[in-house]
Amino acid sequence: MASLPLMKSILLLALIASFGRAYDPSPMQDFCVAVPDAQAAVFVNGKVCKNPKLVTENDFYKAAGLNTPAGGTKLSKVGLISNFIDVDRFPGLNTMGLSFGRIDFEPNGLIPLHYHPRGSEVVFVLKGTLYVGFVTSNAQNIGKNKLFAKILNPGDAFIFPVGLIHFLYNVGRTNAIAIGSFNSQKPGFVFLANAVFGPAPPISDDVLAKTFHLEKKVVQFLQAQNWSLA
Repeated sequence: MASLPLMKSILLLALIASFGRAYDPSPMQDFCVAVPDAQAAVFVNGKVCKNPKLVTENDFYKAAGLNTPAGGTKLSKVGLISNFIDVDRFPGLNTMGLSFGRIDFEPNGLIPLHYHPRGSEVVFVLKGTLYVGFVTSNAQNIGKNKLFAKILNPGDAFIFPVGLIHFLYNVGRTNAIAIGSFNSQKPGFVFLANAVFGPAPPISDDVLAKTFHLEKKVVQFLQAQNWSLA
């Protein structure tokens, strides 16, 4: 008969495995092309599935225009053009756990400090020189959060773990191009400055002043800024 410690270990492993299955189950079908008609089928990951009998090869094709910056969103304040493709623009991505995009950087172009709450990201540099990095969530470096950062050149890649604050900055003298890919059909984007100083309604002056060790007048000045990246 198995010993009591061994039985406890087996039960603990089984419990952990059950949590893992409950967190993010795999889809029970080959695909689920998203459609806006709620009467068409059932919801899967926030979208409804197109009737499989009506699915065609065009549902898995997207003329994304990633070969040029045209068609992307120009974010003039930070020197970027972003062409991001998620499930809203490409319904065939529904349940696939994928999204991707192209980022064109002007010299000194910056993707500000941000994080993705629902997906990890890998970035591939096609052109230029990028300084990229992320910060750990726990204070592992003698009481401090640790920065992992690298200079990337064409052909290089870098991974940003899910939920961790990171940035991408063009430190070269020319334009730069990168492709980003996520393991989520809708990873989410939370820009720190926008989230902290630009929400509606605003966060309390007292909370922000004490959090960042700032005077209230500085907090109020920051809150008054237009935090749109466009």
